[in-house]
Amino acid sequence: MSGQRIAVVGGGSIGVGWAVVFNRAGIETALYEPDAERRKDVPGDLERRLRRLALGGVLNEDPAVVARRTRTVESLEETVVDVTHVQECAPESLELKRELFRRLDALVAPDVPLASSSSALVTSAFASELPGRQRCLVAHPSNPPYLLPVVELVPAPFTAAEVVERARTLFAAVGMSPVLVQRELEGFVFNRLQGALLREAYCLVRDGIASVDDVDRVVRDGLGRRWAAIGPFETAELNTRGGIEAHAELLGPAYARMGAERGQHDPWTPELVARVAGELHERLPPDRWEERVSWRDEALIALERARKESGLFEATAAAGRVAQVPQPDEHEGVT
Repeated sequence: MSGQRIAVVGGGSIGVGWAVVFNRAGIETALYEPDAERRKDVPGDLERRLRRLALGGVLNEDPAVVARRTRTVESLEETVVDVTHVQECAPESLELKRELFRRLDALVAPDVPLASSSSALVTSAFASELPGRQRCLVAHPSNPPYLLPVVELVPAPFTAAEVVERARTLFAAVGMSPVLVQRELEGFVFNRLQGALLREAYCLVRDGIASVDDVDRVVRDGLGRRWAAIGPFETAELNTRGGIEAHAELLGPAYARMGAERGQHDPWTPELVARVAGELHERLPPDRWEERVSWRDEALIALERARKESGLFEATAAAGRVAQVPQPDEHEGVT
């Protein structure tokens, strides 16, 4: 990552999270936070997060040394001097992002990508009128990005392909898992999947089907554990002999009825199932189904072993208590 210098614009949870990602990869970062009180807190917040990673065995350097790679600054102008990438992390406000990207486009060298950490707002909504709009895109992380490495790259129709590739290369190099979203839509992929589950969870509570705690248990102790190893399409592939096509034939009608209860009509047509199966089988050939099932089970065993060894997932959650988290020092706080 020689020669990279990152500007992080916004010192909230996501901004500091991105600083951890870049600093851990050895990159110098300038972080701009307009609020003076929050700006004073950023260095301590950053080092506390790094100490927690070190305590957990996933940081190979002294946290204080890594933290010194971020410099907090008082002005946007100073933040973007000689940078190679800008990561905007301001609150999810359309007007705020429009004004911020207007300023960034005027201040930053014209060949530098301007990426937004927006959770739902698309690039066209805040950058379409800019002279340098071709270097703007969304790079939406999970929270915290240093523990959940997926980042959604969402270009606008006007975003240059070279800019998307530069962003993809950068994020892959710092340990992220970049995903290209093929076209703009509100919420992208992450929040649409998360939102679908959350909408159904609310309905199940509303309709008296399950309690809040029991819905969380089903995800935490069932779906979530499996999804820590494999995604929904691979789950369907491995859950049924004959793979995802057999799964769709067996369970597709039931899922269609469940969707109809919520006013949704998105059938799994034979053509759609064949398309999904074709893409999936490029990575998971059907003749290696048994091998992949064994891998899935070994992965779940490894995750279960890690859970037990951590001491964080004992019966405390079932009893409604909060497990005690090892603290880097007496001043540590959850951020």
